[in-house]
Amino acid sequence: MKFFPTLAAVLALAACSSPKQETQVTPTPDTPVSYNFLVGTYTDSMNHGINFLSFSPSENLMTLETVAAGIANPSFVLANKEGKVVYSLEEEAGAKGGKVLTFSRNPADNSLTLMDQDDSMGDHPCHISLSPNEDFVILGNYSGGNLSVFKVTPEGQLDFVQLIQHTGKSVNPDRQEKAHVHSTTFDPEGKRVLVADLGTDKIYVYDFDPGKAEPLSLSGEFPMSPGDGPRHLAFSADGREVLVVEEMTAVLAVYSYDNGVLAPKQRLSLLDEGFEGAVGAAEIRVSPDGKQVYVSNRGDANTISVFGKNASGEYLRVQNISSGGLMPRNFNLTADGKYLLAAHQASNDIVIFERDEFTGKLTQTLWKASVHKPVYLHRLTD
Repeated sequence: MKFFPTLAAVLALAACSSPKQETQVTPTPDTPVSYNFLVGTYTDSMNHGINFLSFSPSENLMTLETVAAGIANPSFVLANKEGKVVYSLEEEAGAKGGKVLTFSRNPADNSLTLMDQDDSMGDHPCHISLSPNEDFVILGNYSGGNLSVFKVTPEGQLDFVQLIQHTGKSVNPDRQEKAHVHSTTFDPEGKRVLVADLGTDKIYVYDFDPGKAEPLSLSGEFPMSPGDGPRHLAFSADGREVLVVEEMTAVLAVYSYDNGVLAPKQRLSLLDEGFEGAVGAAEIRVSPDGKQVYVSNRGDANTISVFGKNASGEYLRVQNISSGGLMPRNFNLTADGKYLLAAHQASNDIVIFERDEFTGKLTQTLWKASVHKPVYLHRLTD
């Protein structure tokens, strides 16, 4: 793999100072707060790759730089809790799939140094999860229809330990002709891994035992509605619900969760009444305060839906807002929940929204950055 010198493209984005603009931020004498993210992308040039984005509302400033160029489609990027080890991938096909990459990160200058690269063991890896103790990495390989497990060595490198192949299909012959593993997610206790398979219309639950030579063992399979195409999932703040994005039907499906067992509770559409056109539900996030759930939808919709709970504990859609661009494949919230950043693969930009801390509703701001095909945003803690 060939890496090129770091590119620095610093974008100073000054917001307009109209008194009628609710998005105006007034600078304060306090130390400016900066929100930092790693940005995964699809690449069309050796100059493209993983980016670092920093956003300071009080200074009306957003900076963006490419910190690892020359990588083929690093569409998912994840850092450990300290932010000093970064995992990414090359979403490609090959004799042994794509690649999973391990970098060391210097928080002082945000530089990434490649430490290790391994075969993903399945075509088009698209998702990475890190165990709670940060001693295992799990890859979801979309076209391969499998998931691969790696143990993290004391030196920070990855050792391949297990491959699990899914089989089967579902009702859509174009998208569900075989298994398509789209995400792997540890439960809040770190005892199980939930795997969303778009191709088979199932959530698979695996027991996780880090002491075994092969740490994952299947404990349950839970079917979605035919044609749903489960993509990503998240847990409610109390860990008692699993919230599933159904890509192909543009639905948020809510399941109760008890010791690895899922039971259906609700199905909520991401679409406004009368909508006609293509859909492609993509990402789901729970707000840091646990009060709201956010889901993006691509296709002809290009929206972010906001869901809250009523007094009886049922979810309700409280807002459906334009994502501010085309193809919102991914988005993320700042740690304090004040802002939501939406990454648009087709319009090549990242748009920032303010979030109301009580209602959870979003208001688009004037902050916007140009980025080549951004498809993932990982929030850093430093």
